Amino acid sequence: MIYPEDDLLPISAMQHLEFCPRQCALIHLEGIWDENRLTAEGRIQHDRAHTLQREFSEGVLIARSLRLHSFRLGLVGQADVVEFLQLSEGDHGGVSLEGLSGKWQLFPVEYKRGRAKQGKCDIVQLCAQAICLEEMLDTTVYKGALFYCRQRRRKEVVFNHDIRRKTEETARRLHELISKGKTPNVRYDKKCLNCSLLTHCMPKVTGVRKNLEHYLHGSEEAYGEHE
Repeated sequence: MIYPEDDLLPISAMQHLEFCPRQCALIHLEGIWDENRLTAEGRIQHDRAHTLQREFSEGVLIARSLRLHSFRLGLVGQADVVEFLQLSEGDHGGVSLEGLSGKWQLFPVEYKRGRAKQGKCDIVQLCAQAICLEEMLDTTVYKGALFYCRQRRRKEVVFNHDIRRKTEETARRLHELISKGKTPNVRYDKKCLNCSLLTHCMPKVTGVRKNLEHYLHGSEEAYGEHE
C-alpha cells in the first residue's frame, strides 16, 4: 500500500505505540503531552544532537536532523543522526554523495535518554528510519544504533527480517489506531510510573473500568441464561 502525503504519521508514534497503545492515542489522537524530568532530559539530548552541523569525524560523514519519509509505511519524521561510512573500492551497495568520491553506506543513530529498554519500542523506531532512508535513496540500510545517554554507549541493531516485519506490522497498527480514532484502555504496569501522561491516563481507573464492564457483561449473559 502507498499512503498519500496527507496520511503520513510521525515516526516517533511508532515508539509510543510499542511502549503503550494508550499513550500513543493520548498523544496523537487527543493531543495531550506533559513533560516530566525524564522527557525533559530526553528532549535536551535530542536538541544537542540536532544543534551541530554536518561534519566529518574520523572519515565518517555525520548528518543531523535529516528529514525522512516513507510512502509505503505511511511515515514521516526526522533522524537524530545518520552516519555515512565510506565503502572500500569494489564493495557493493551504498549511495553516491554530491561532491564526494566513492560510495557511502548509511548508518542511522537514534539518541535515547537513560538505559536500554525491554521490548522493541526503540528498535522499531530506528528500523522505521532505516526503511525511510532505503525508500528515499534507493539503497539498503543493514545496521544502525541506539545511543543511550545515561550509559554513554551504543547498542548496535541489525535490521534483519524479523525486525523489519515487526516494524511494518507496527506501522500498520499505528494507521489502524489513528483511523479508528478511539483511545484504548490499558492495565496498570510498572512502566506507568515513568510515563509523563500518568495523571491524564489514570491506568488504574481505566483498567478497573474495563474489568468492571467485562464483569457486568458476563453477569447479564448469566442472568439471561437463568430467566
